[in-house]
Amino acid sequence: MLNVPNALTLLRIFLVPLLVVVLLTRMPAKEYLALGVFLVAALTDLLDGWIARKFKKVTRLGMLLDPIADKILVSAALISLVDLQEADAWAVCIIVGREFAVSGLRAIAAGEQITIAASSLGKWKMGAQVVGISLMILGARLDDIGLWRMTGRAALYVMTVMAIVSGFDYFRKYLPPLLAKEVGRGPEAAPEPRREG
Repeated sequence: MLNVPNALTLLRIFLVPLLVVVLLTRMPAKEYLALGVFLVAALTDLLDGWIARKFKKVTRLGMLLDPIADKILVSAALISLVDLQEADAWAVCIIVGREFAVSGLRAIAAGEQITIAASSLGKWKMGAQVVGISLMILGARLDDIGLWRMTGRAALYVMTVMAIVSGFDYFRKYLPPLLAKEVGRGPEAAPEPRREG
C-alpha cells in the first residue's frame, strides 16, 4: 500500500542518485547542494516514521522498505566520500558490510514471517551517520584549518563502532529464534535429493 510514509521512503531512495551525482560533479559549491539533498533525504526518514505512528499508517511494506532506504542512502553517501578521499575505505567497508548483513537477516526473518523493525540502537546509529556524513561533506569544502575534516573522521570512527554494536544487537536478538525454527523443522523438512537417471 502506497501511503504518505511509504511515499516519503521512496522519495528518499529516489534522492540517492541525485546525491551521488552532485557529490561527484565539479560544479561550484557542490558540497552545500549535496548537504542539502542529503539532509532532505534524512528528514524524510524522521517524517515517515512519525507520520506512520501518529496516524496509524504503519505497514509491513513500510517496516521492510524504511531500513533498506536508510542503507541505500548511507552506503551511497559513504562510498562517494571514499572516492573524494573524505572517508577511510576500511571504515566504510565495515559500515556497508554491516548493512548487508542486517539486510540479509531481515530477508531470512521475513521468510519466516518475522518482521524486524528498526531498534532504538539502530535509530541512534542512523542519527550518528547523518551527523558524521554531514560533517564529512562540509569537510570537503571547509578545510582551511582541517578542523572539519578531523571532526568528520572522528564521527566516522564513532559511526563504525555504533554500526558494529547495533549489528551485533540485531543478530543477538533475532538469530537464535531463527535457528530454533530451523532446528524445529528437523531433517525431514529438507527436500529430497534429486536422483539422476
